[in-house]
Amino acid sequence: MNPFVWPLRVYWEDTDAGGIVFYANYLKFFERARTEWFRSLGYSQQELKDTTGCMFIVSQTQLKYSHPALLDDELHISTKVSEVGGASLVIEQSAMKRDPLSERTVVLCEGSIRIAWVQVGSLKPSRIPKDILQSIL
Repeated sequence: MNPFVWPLRVYWEDTDAGGIVFYANYLKFFERARTEWFRSLGYSQQELKDTTGCMFIVSQTQLKYSHPALLDDELHISTKVSEVGGASLVIEQSAMKRDPLSERTVVLCEGSIRIAWVQVGSLKPSRIPKDILQSIL
């Protein structure tokens, strides 16, 4: 499966006083890309919650920062499933930009995010429905 790639522009609100993307904002960027990925598969987070009584929540994250993103950079956030469990998925994500001097793609931040499928009221894990898994894979 090819990764889903979502473009993102770095705005003033994303940066610190030095014009560098604040480290925690990569988690926001990754969340937005996962949401857009689900939309591209025909699912909205709210619709899933309303129709199934379950939702995906983040249960674990691990990030590695390699290079800074700066104000006005155009990033590309990639999203790809790397592991499927009965009640969870591991999503590999990365934030990249094109280096204007070399024209090469530079990976700025890489992350592994585990999302769990849980019941809305109790937050107890539940099996991911087969139709959702089929769409994802």
